[in-house]
Amino acid sequence: MTRVWGPRDRAAVALPAGFGVVIDPGTKQLDPVTLFGGAPARVLRLSSAGRTALAELRAGPVRSAAAGRLARKLTDAGLAYPRPPELASRPDVTVLIPARDRAVLLDRCLSALGSGYPVVVVDDGSRDPGAVADVAAAHGAALVRRPVNGGPGAARNTGLLGVTTELVAFLDSDCAPEPGWIERLAAHLADPAVVAAAPRMVAVPAGRGWAGRYTTAACCLDLGDAEARVVPGTRVAYVPTAALVVRRAALAPAAGPGGVFDPALRRGEDVDLIWRLHDAGWRIRYDPSVRVAHHEPRGWAALLTRRFRYGTSAAPLAARHPGQVPPLVLHPWPALTVAGLLAGRPAAAGLGFAGSVLAMRATLHRAGLPARGVLPAMLTATRQTWLGVGRYACQYGAPVLAAALVTPGGTGRARRWARRAAAGSLLLGPPLTAWFARRQALDPVRYVLGHLADDVAYGTGVWAGALRARSTAPVRPVIAWHPFRADPASRPEPPPRPGHRG
Repeated sequence: MTRVWGPRDRAAVALPAGFGVVIDPGTKQLDPVTLFGGAPARVLRLSSAGRTALAELRAGPVRSAAAGRLARKLTDAGLAYPRPPELASRPDVTVLIPARDRAVLLDRCLSALGSGYPVVVVDDGSRDPGAVADVAAAHGAALVRRPVNGGPGAARNTGLLGVTTELVAFLDSDCAPEPGWIERLAAHLADPAVVAAAPRMVAVPAGRGWAGRYTTAACCLDLGDAEARVVPGTRVAYVPTAALVVRRAALAPAAGPGGVFDPALRRGEDVDLIWRLHDAGWRIRYDPSVRVAHHEPRGWAALLTRRFRYGTSAAPLAARHPGQVPPLVLHPWPALTVAGLLAGRPAAAGLGFAGSVLAMRATLHRAGLPARGVLPAMLTATRQTWLGVGRYACQYGAPVLAAALVTPGGTGRARRWARRAAAGSLLLGPPLTAWFARRQALDPVRYVLGHLADDVAYGTGVWAGALRARSTAPVRPVIAWHPFRADPASRPEPPPRPGHRG
């Protein structure tokens, strides 16, 4: 009999014995009983039992119930990350691949995948179905044919009807996974509270052309090299189903009227599913140590068209998940500091920065925390706010930004150049920062131009979707009033309620 975990069970269940944890590099132990860090930032105070459990976790994997409960709290908060043990046996997995034409890429995908697991290819109304069928047959994959193209979500829904294994591995036909990717991701699902695990998507080197080198350096599906629990509104707010291992039994309860994936969404259907699973209380893990290569568009027309189409998904996602698709999140005092600097008002900027320091010191004092490190933290917050405002301005207000550069207004020459400098910092700051962070084999001029074109294409798509939906939610910034939360002392918790059995 398979245990079906309800939301309350998943909230209370401890991390299983044998799982290890690694403390996030950004987590700080302020004193013997206080941890600070996570996403969003929080304070966690440890009881005597919690300190003993933390010592156990630092020494090795979970052995006691108390350590398992603390490990759950730490990994849920982003203060630490789980390290699952190796699987004792091969996972029960079916690989599901939606495909529409692109037989050459499908052949490369199946070659990289190998023959270790059953594979179902869903032909989503290909113009040349024979080529897709030949490739599937050559690799021993089962083929399901849809006579009419319905998009990747609809294709996955069709394929899921015939899947009976415990897990399903979604994989797009333009991906090339590395060996062992399924086993390493499936290991996370040995935790009964985890519903899905995703790898890092990296670009297949796309040649020496400008567009190809840019997409290799800035793959839009690449969520970075830092692992995370996937939570809306955090650094890793979603993961794509281009490559994803999922617990099949959890998909049916999360399904809508049209199926597991919403067939009305041609794009963003994977984000919608991930957020529905999150809302149901499941954990989703992002494990960048596992990599799957993704073929990116080779030309600028294809690249920018895809980015535009991705942008159009923001409005329907905002309608389905209110508050989870903010284009920009601002903290009041750093925002006032940046506004003062951009407006050339040093007094306002100084007031904003002083306010941010004093407000944070007061918050720390109320939480009973030391105030050391506040000044550099607020400098970092101001820098991050400036970069966020710049990215937002380029994506959603490029014409206004261009006008500020060309005709800045003002009564004096110095004033006009100050305004140009402010607009230029917003325009160039984010792409140059990204280029310095990556240091890829693409010169900064072409990288910056590509980054700007990428942002404008995406933002134009968001505006198009917002106008179609008659909603400002996808382009409306939000204010975050609380810098972090303080959790009470970690105490022994009751065991989870017995779940329903099916």
